Amino acid sequence: MRSDELDYDLPSDLIAQHPAERRDASRLLVFDRAAGDVRHRTFAELPDEIAGYLTVVNDTRVVPARLMLSRESGGAVEVLLLEPLGEDVWEALARPSRRLRAGERLLPCNRLLQASSVELLEPLGEGRWRVRVEGDPDGELPLPPYIRERQADPQRYQTVYADEAGSAAAPTAGLHFTDDLLEAIDHERVTLHVGLDTFRPLTTDVVEDHAIHGERYHVEVAAWRRIQTAERVLAVGTTTTRVLETLARGGPLEGRTELFVTPGFEFRRVDALLTNFHLPRTTLLALVMAFAGVDETRALYEIAVRERYRFYSFGDAMLLL
Repeated sequence: MRSDELDYDLPSDLIAQHPAERRDASRLLVFDRAAGDVRHRTFAELPDEIAGYLTVVNDTRVVPARLMLSRESGGAVEVLLLEPLGEDVWEALARPSRRLRAGERLLPCNRLLQASSVELLEPLGEGRWRVRVEGDPDGELPLPPYIRERQADPQRYQTVYADEAGSAAAPTAGLHFTDDLLEAIDHERVTLHVGLDTFRPLTTDVVEDHAIHGERYHVEVAAWRRIQTAERVLAVGTTTTRVLETLARGGPLEGRTELFVTPGFEFRRVDALLTNFHLPRTTLLALVMAFAGVDETRALYEIAVRERYRFYSFGDAMLLL
């Protein structure tokens, strides 16, 4: 598949800068693949659409991993923690990276605050570093760069069921759930810690040549037994989908997945997909096209633009049945 097949035109004013006032007040575009029908609903009406499905959510929690630091010489440095490597060591992005040196210690910009300091251990290329963090990360939540407006409540970038800290980004399909809505549906949990490479634009002309970064996951034995034996499974988000399809192919209950889902993929455990509207030329959009069909996905995105759905992390949702 050519990467330009993942392009589409989006008016900039449809990129949501803030979440809906109520999580479940987001709009929901429903596509019945068997019948070819499209319905326009609100997220609060989701239970009416998914009777008989076991809904599976990703309960990862976003780490406050955006650290604003300074060199001892006074230059400002932003460090974004990507993945814990053990013993207070993390893989991180640092910028500007070009002048940084291994062995440097980066200090909080306001040194009167009890904030994390960072020691640069080893450059990994492309702005990535192995770093040691003093104490638990206590920076800001790392909102995506297309969200340019300040948020009144940064916790809206966490799902209501977020539990296990470890993600560099939120599993955004789950941001629409309220506690009451979650209680109203039959559901199970898995955990996949989302890395930024999930959202990284494709770097190759051929989609399948793109190198996808592995992400850590784990699933409880009892949860997987329920998921395995469920008559129908709804995966909330592309991250949940990658976990379930990894396990359906014999993957262990805990590990890393490098599963890259592109058109032509055979889905073995996911029967329906709940997802947000994704950026062009991303692995996320390739997964949606694999599930719904390439032409069908293009048509759905055209409908969403025409009907002025809100796009990306704080935007509206799409249910593919």
